[in-house]
Amino acid sequence: MSSSPRPRSPGLQNAPARQSGAVLYVALIMLILLALLGIVGMQVTGLQEKMSSNYRAANLAFQNAEQLVRITECGVEDTVNRTTTTGCSASSDVKVCDEAFDVGDWADAIAKARTGKSTNIRLIGPCISGNSSLAMGSAVNEDANPIYQISGYQTDQADNASADAAIDTIFRP
Repeated sequence: MSSSPRPRSPGLQNAPARQSGAVLYVALIMLILLALLGIVGMQVTGLQEKMSSNYRAANLAFQNAEQLVRITECGVEDTVNRTTTTGCSASSDVKVCDEAFDVGDWADAIAKARTGKSTNIRLIGPCISGNSSLAMGSAVNEDANPIYQISGYQTDQADNASADAAIDTIFRP
């Protein structure tokens, strides 16, 4: 039996005998670029998750502080109107306006002491009669429509707080 040469396909007749392997290098570079793109994507996703967690904690702290102030306002209104509303906290420690008070310093002191939630109630109506200053002054007369400054401080959760908020309101019952 004699062996006859196999016919070659027309496309392989002109193929070079040695290949340089450029496709391998291009594929490796593409693979490295895709891996870097994936790593950057994971880092961006992790950063966005941290940002959303911080936003949630700050929002919860704000909502908790606002709830505390609204409950205190309800208690002040009950005291002024001599009524009782379920769920309102009684307002017994009402300060007068001639005492200096800065909400930022007050909130910082509470945050450093880690005492949790707190409220501060000031009767400021008599001090602003006759266009006097809101910050300091002496009581002029008894106002039939009292005005209160109610400040509240609260964190985002009871234990292991990661955010805090202070709210300062002017309230007229």
